[in-house]
Amino acid sequence: MTLNEAQPIISLIGVKKAYRTPAGDFYALKGIDAQIRRGEFVGIWGKSGAGKSTLVNMISGVDHLTSGEVWVDGVGVHTLHENSAAQWRGRNLGVIYQSFQLMPSLSLLDNVMLPMDFCGRYHPRQSRERAMLLLEEMEIAEHARKLPADISGGQQQRVAIARALANDPAILIADEPTGRLDSATAEHIFQIFEGLVQKGKTIIMVSHDPTFIQRYARVLWIADGLFVSNPPPEAEL
Repeated sequence: MTLNEAQPIISLIGVKKAYRTPAGDFYALKGIDAQIRRGEFVGIWGKSGAGKSTLVNMISGVDHLTSGEVWVDGVGVHTLHENSAAQWRGRNLGVIYQSFQLMPSLSLLDNVMLPMDFCGRYHPRQSRERAMLLLEEMEIAEHARKLPADISGGQQQRVAIARALANDPAILIADEPTGRLDSATAEHIFQIFEGLVQKGKTIIMVSHDPTFIQRYARVLWIADGLFVSNPPPEAEL
């Protein structure tokens, strides 16, 4: 293991997130500390409302934390302003959502090209070629000209993964990526993630489904806004 590999690619230090409510501040995260190493496949497991999606938003810089620090590959995400956070996220993170979040009026090919065009990382011709290559890797290239509504949920999730890989980020964050899929399709999508880890990607997968728990390199259990040391009974290890 090199020194670079030994260093954590993600560090969370005392991360808290409060939301204003009529009854006072509600803390969705109450002081999260964690480190994730380069090349790890980490599962963040917890019931709905435990704080999983809020944590994803803190790591990706989609939302601002209340206090604490988030470091991703040497960048203090907590210090970024909105515009710079969007540019940084587009170049360095791939985020995959349960709801796919594909642009309905764009073809699958154009959906995958979108992050490349936004960040200007590739020449337009290169971005088109790269998008087709990624769709081929996801075994969906024959549908490249179709709209998202014309393909199945499992196929849409493959497109979402291709889009997340568009700018070749070191880190992928998947928020309940198999939650809307049948078991066979979910298994195939999980195998895609396992293959990406073997290629050196760092992946954080958020879930409340215990199906794949034993296949992560490590699981972080979250409950009521805090990581806990013991898995809850419903995890069924």
